[in-house]
Amino acid sequence: MAKNSFRGTKLGRRGEANHEAEFSCSPQDLCSLMELRGEEAITRIQECYGDVNGLCLRLRTSPVEGLDGKLEDINRRKQEFGQNVIPPKKPKTFLQLVWEALQDVTLIILEVAAIISLGLSFYNPPTADRQSCGNAAGGVEDEGEAEAGWIEGAAILLSVVCVVLVTAFNDWSKEKQFRGLQSRIEQEQKFTLVRGGQVIQVKIAEIVVGDIAQVKYGDLLPADGVLIQGNDLKIDESSLTGESDHVKKSLDKDPMLLSGASLSSK
Repeated sequence: MAKNSFRGTKLGRRGEANHEAEFSCSPQDLCSLMELRGEEAITRIQECYGDVNGLCLRLRTSPVEGLDGKLEDINRRKQEFGQNVIPPKKPKTFLQLVWEALQDVTLIILEVAAIISLGLSFYNPPTADRQSCGNAAGGVEDEGEAEAGWIEGAAILLSVVCVVLVTAFNDWSKEKQFRGLQSRIEQEQKFTLVRGGQVIQVKIAEIVVGDIAQVKYGDLLPADGVLIQGNDLKIDESSLTGESDHVKKSLDKDPMLLSGASLSSK
């Protein structure tokens, strides 16, 4: 089985003109095509390209031999269509993680209790009222307790600060490790392509518009594409659409394949 995979990025008018002159197909055309499913997609392909082979012709690729594999052609396709990578999400700063940790309901309650405790510890009732409440010895004892009353509130605040800092640091460490692992997987993971009539293994980030990919059961599709040839092909799109039922793909029913879906043997 093989499919024609493509990724696109938006271009300005000048870029679109140069692109259409060379490939006779703009990134916007490909994006709008990938938004269609079933009969709508088949109708669009027939109206605009004739058939899947016509789409390959527009993209200057062969459905049998694939791209010629020349570095100049690969770089030009990357420049005009974009690379097959998802831009990494901007990592959260340590201060953002601290702020998120502070949103915990339990910590908010402790913060309010600490502030109230500190406020009461620094509040001094009128002198006349204090003298009428007890003898001299009792007054000295009350004054000592009042002077040390701030310790309880400060201890609560200090505990909250420690919990927040530890939580934020753990989240920051986990996020850093996850990004490192994800980057390593993306760099090492490869996929089977046909270039120059030869079956080769290429890193997923190096897949470009017009590449012909060979897929087998269990593969996770690395890019959006159109089915060229297949036999009893079923796709698991549950990670994308939430549908648990597998979707049958064929040239005469629904040839559109989505990145992130997996091939099922059921």
